[in-house]
Amino acid sequence: MAPPIVKRYLIAFDKYKWIGLASFALVIAGSTVVAMQPDPPANFVGDAALAYSGPPISFSAIGSEIQQKGQSLTEADLLSEPIVRVLVDKTRLKPQQLANTIAIAFPKRTKTGELESNIIELKYQDTDRKRAAEVLTIMLEESVKLSADRNTGQLKTIISKINERLPDAKKELEAAEKKLEQYDRIERPAILAAENGSLLSAVTVSQNQQRQLVQTLIGIDAQIRSLQEKLGMDATSAYVSSALSADPILNNLRSQIFQIKSQMEPLQKEVRAEYPAMVQLRRQLEAAEKLFNERVAQVATGGGNAAPLPGRVTDQLARNNLDPARQELANQLVALQTQRDTLRQQLGNETSQEAQLRQQYALIPNKQLERSRLEQQVVLKRSIFDQMQVKLTDARAAEAETVSSLSIARPPRIIADVKPPKSVPITLAAGGFFGLVIGGGVIFLLGSLEGTFKTKEDIRDNLKQKEVALLGELPLLPFDYGKNTVPVIVSPDSGYLELYEKFRSNLRRVGGSNVKVVLVTSTGASEGKTVSAYNLGIACARAGKRTLIIEADLRSPSYCESLGVSIDADATTEPLRYYASLGECIRLVPEVENLYIVPSPGPVRNSAAILESSEMRRLMEDVRARFDFVILDSNPLGLSNDALLIQPYSDGMILVARPNFTQENVFSEAIDQLVESEMNLIGAVVNGAEDIIVTSQPVTTLEDETDRVIVNGKRV
Repeated sequence: MAPPIVKRYLIAFDKYKWIGLASFALVIAGSTVVAMQPDPPANFVGDAALAYSGPPISFSAIGSEIQQKGQSLTEADLLSEPIVRVLVDKTRLKPQQLANTIAIAFPKRTKTGELESNIIELKYQDTDRKRAAEVLTIMLEESVKLSADRNTGQLKTIISKINERLPDAKKELEAAEKKLEQYDRIERPAILAAENGSLLSAVTVSQNQQRQLVQTLIGIDAQIRSLQEKLGMDATSAYVSSALSADPILNNLRSQIFQIKSQMEPLQKEVRAEYPAMVQLRRQLEAAEKLFNERVAQVATGGGNAAPLPGRVTDQLARNNLDPARQELANQLVALQTQRDTLRQQLGNETSQEAQLRQQYALIPNKQLERSRLEQQVVLKRSIFDQMQVKLTDARAAEAETVSSLSIARPPRIIADVKPPKSVPITLAAGGFFGLVIGGGVIFLLGSLEGTFKTKEDIRDNLKQKEVALLGELPLLPFDYGKNTVPVIVSPDSGYLELYEKFRSNLRRVGGSNVKVVLVTSTGASEGKTVSAYNLGIACARAGKRTLIIEADLRSPSYCESLGVSIDADATTEPLRYYASLGECIRLVPEVENLYIVPSPGPVRNSAAILESSEMRRLMEDVRARFDFVILDSNPLGLSNDALLIQPYSDGMILVARPNFTQENVFSEAIDQLVESEMNLIGAVVNGAEDIIVTSQPVTTLEDETDRVIVNGKRV
């Protein structure tokens, strides 16, 4: 038995052998053309070397840096446009020809980044010795010149950039210094006061003054309380009484009122109120009281010249006059109250001043930080400005030192490279070998790109990966296919019948005794699902089972003529009436006992509606009760969903696959969908297994019952 890969290659070779032969012929033709070409002329290989070099004496840092950077050249630098232009002008060679024939090898670097050597190797190949030497000489000279020009250009660029940036750096330095000067003008005194202790001393003095004022206030409060106890009034009342007692007009009016009342008191006891003297005294009393009240109001409001008296001035308070001793005590009480108010105001001022001093002291750290930041900005800007001036001076000093980073280490030397003539037989033999390899590879590649299963082993491995049972491997039945006919095993002595009997027993073993209605389908056309369904039905009928085959593929014509059954001509026009009449649609197969068939009226329109109709449902319910085994031959899954519409009537599904016909990805996807949808996939059948040979197998249709015999694998 050949390995699977050999089988795949033989199948692909049978399909694409002419393409493989064409590829082989093209390679042979190419090798013949190469063999017939004349021997190439002698080549001259020239080599030369450049070396990294530095200035012997360097007085500037920038000059050394530029010289060091010049040692990082690449092949693109040595084959840049200026050097190639000079080579083209002097040698008349094409730029692409120069790029293909000039080889440049730069020294390698160690792990630390240092160069292992300072030599750059140049090689050039040409058929002209003189031109080879000329190209290398120009390469050496122009490379040294290019390095010098590049170093000079870098130095000029540095000087130009520094000159552009220097005015801005100076402006930034002046702006930073101005900010620091303005800040010192405003905040520097406070910072110095905090630093030399003046601010803390001011806080201490303020605290001492507050303590003295508090002590003085305590003494004054004690005096005020003593005077209040003696007078029986507070400071406000004492001030009002003192003010009213000190007014001369009020004192005079008080005297008049007192005299009038003194005159009226004895008369009230002797005469009546209507007595003229009493009336005159009352009038005088009223006039005096009126004047007294007006003067009290004038004194209470201040008369426009002084502040009004505090509180409300009552008539009793106005009429009571303090004696000189109490008047003096009242004046002392008022003076002490005034002094206390003054001291309290001073105490508040001192407290506020201390708070301000403490707030200023609390802000000192932030002010110091801000000044330090401004000072650092000045230092940074000055450092940048100074560095730029130093760099500018250093760059101008380096102008006199800048030289090329390359020097000529070895002048060109030319060596003749004479190749031996090629061997025509060896060239043709190599062409033949590569032609076989390429032709075979093209055939194998085209076969691999088809995407179909090549052998039954491929299908078997795929089913094993999907954990799907393999129910049988069936060979192709020898038969001259006609229109609407398929090969069927009518003879009970056929060797093929044993293979389908094995298929039937495996189905019963895997599916179980409860599987009565099975659906046979495939993923594509021409995979042998109808052949498998018909011959499975024959095997079941030969085993004594009352078997029915239902052609459920309504999109294709019926193949019932292969079993000697003809379909009613009116079934295509009225398919629902056809399925409703069980006596008309179920036909007996004449040549096979216990076998019945329901021919398809197809092709018909609206096959999906017919499969979902009530007539089809009643048919399936009836045949499940009347037959031992029912086989549904449905439409391929890859062409329509008819198989999924009739699947609910079945107890399980069988997939048919055929090498060289079944698409691998479509078959795998169909299995995954059936398993995920829990549609009870019983297993699969491999149809067209090529290595199954039966020694004698009569395979017939009722149209042609001639036995066909396979002898040693050949049909006779």
